[in-house]
Amino acid sequence: MQEHLIIIGGVAAGPKAAAKARKENPDLKITIYTDGYHISYSSCSLPYYIEGLINNPGELLVRSPETFKTKYNVNVRIRHRVVRISPESKKVEIENLETGEKFEDEYTKLLIATGARAFIPDIEGIHLNNVFTLRSYIDALKIKEQMSKAKKAVIVGAGYIGLEMVEALYNSGLDVTIVELACQILPILDSDTATQIQKYLFEEKNIKMVTCNKLKRLIGDENDNIKQVETDQGEVIDADIVILSIGVRPNIDLAASAGIEIGETGAIKVNDRMQTSIPDIYAAGDCAEQTHLITGKPVWVPLGSTANKQGRVAAINITGGEAGFKGVLASHVSKIFDYTNAGSGLSEKEAKKHGYDYETVIITHRDKSGHYPGVENITIKLIADKSTRKLLGGQVIGKGDADKRANIIATALTAGMTIDDISDIDITYSPPYSPVIDPVIVAAEALQDKLK
Repeated sequence: MQEHLIIIGGVAAGPKAAAKARKENPDLKITIYTDGYHISYSSCSLPYYIEGLINNPGELLVRSPETFKTKYNVNVRIRHRVVRISPESKKVEIENLETGEKFEDEYTKLLIATGARAFIPDIEGIHLNNVFTLRSYIDALKIKEQMSKAKKAVIVGAGYIGLEMVEALYNSGLDVTIVELACQILPILDSDTATQIQKYLFEEKNIKMVTCNKLKRLIGDENDNIKQVETDQGEVIDADIVILSIGVRPNIDLAASAGIEIGETGAIKVNDRMQTSIPDIYAAGDCAEQTHLITGKPVWVPLGSTANKQGRVAAINITGGEAGFKGVLASHVSKIFDYTNAGSGLSEKEAKKHGYDYETVIITHRDKSGHYPGVENITIKLIADKSTRKLLGGQVIGKGDADKRANIIATALTAGMTIDDISDIDITYSPPYSPVIDPVIVAAEALQDKLK
């Protein structure tokens, strides 16, 4: 009997696993079931399509079902939802969402790559017209269509996606207001770095921000179109389009109903081979939890880069190879108008939460030689363990080249480097790219001085 790999879910981990599994085993039968309309697209680029930086939405579609069939000999069934997994018989039950037909398919190995869904609060008015989340290709098309008719937008949630949507709508001519439960934007950052971005948005872009306010209800007009947003602090804001960007949740219901263990993060528990608690069933992507490389504890950091890595590791192990996924640092980067926000590892508040005895330093420095055209400042914050002097994390923000400095920090964290190791890195230098002493080295040396 031919071995059969069934993959549940598209977009990132699932398609990556399918392509890698085919390379590892030319004879394996591979089937992907996804309830979406598309098998693989660039979800991280959706805000840039909405803004108009990408004109053709078709450019976001990475591969089609036909491509998977002709290039990889993978059968893709879009608009097909797996509704039940039966581990004892190694069968899945599938529903055709177009016809309502249900049927079964049998697997040798199963990969769950069901991703995550946008969190939608249970409040009054949540189902009004022109209230959106941004999670899928279809979401982006709907937002783009309504945006052309709108004048006032409210973005609920000031995380990465929320702020990317602020830029997209603002640059499209809309009056934009941010509503955020936390008392700062970008709650993942420490307040001393997030405040700089918040000040920039207010002073240079005139973006209205309502922080320390929880969404209470959405108010509609006589046609059930969104009209106003009300917060728990009594703020009432006019809006004819609302984007909810208040987090995502892992899609684990299917796995849980099959008896698969769910981890303490609320995502599917897996080992470093991406195996779940049930033999021959694997999980990867936004539905699966990870291990944090600094704390060694389970975390859930849903990122496309992580999903692709996990999908690859799962495929290697499914096809009889040996591979391990070590974990994550929660490395991140995002564009906020002229600013870049990037970082890796623990924030100061996370270091405190996990009980580290730490020291921090914040420096602001030029990103290239001061006399070179286009020079900008960046701010770097480093956190290190006092006793071991090991780097715990770092944040880099500014109008200059922050992303490549964050990548240096991520590399140092992966290698377990101390502040002293970092100060000794032989970083490249040329005036168009860096001052004679790179800002990361400047920050490391400043932290060395504090740790003496």
